[in-house]
Amino acid sequence: MKNSVMLICVLCFIGLTVNSYSENTPHNGSHGMRHEMPSVKDERISLGLSPAMKQHQLANMRNHVEAVQSIIGLLSEGAFDKASHIAYSKLGLTEEMKKMCNSFENENFKNLGLAFHKSGDALGDTLKTKDITKSLGALHTTMTYCVQCHATFRQ
Repeated sequence: MKNSVMLICVLCFIGLTVNSYSENTPHNGSHGMRHEMPSVKDERISLGLSPAMKQHQLANMRNHVEAVQSIIGLLSEGAFDKASHIAYSKLGLTEEMKKMCNSFENENFKNLGLAFHKSGDALGDTLKTKDITKSLGALHTTMTYCVQCHATFRQ
């Protein structure tokens, strides 16, 4: 059961990573020819960020994905304390992240970001219990904020 839950988490992580990568990468064929994808209107809310802020925000989200990847790897090794440290320091509501979230004008985005980072702290707390089931549940909660945010907003 633990292995199947872990596999599901890893597959979700890979799906999010591939989706994020594909949104920011041109789709080229094997012969260097561009294959046009059918035009689909992106209904997500634009945050209207400057190019520099957009890149900064994308880098933050990539760091969050890397943190989740590290946490999953550490869970597979039973290294709950190390995973907890990463949850607090990379996903938690640090002063830097609180300042960043509060700098956004869109209240829904701001609140979703703050909730995500608070869930990172809750994940850190849960990981300290060394209970794999509860830890995966807390990780699921944190990832739910990622999915909700990416479904609602775009850079």
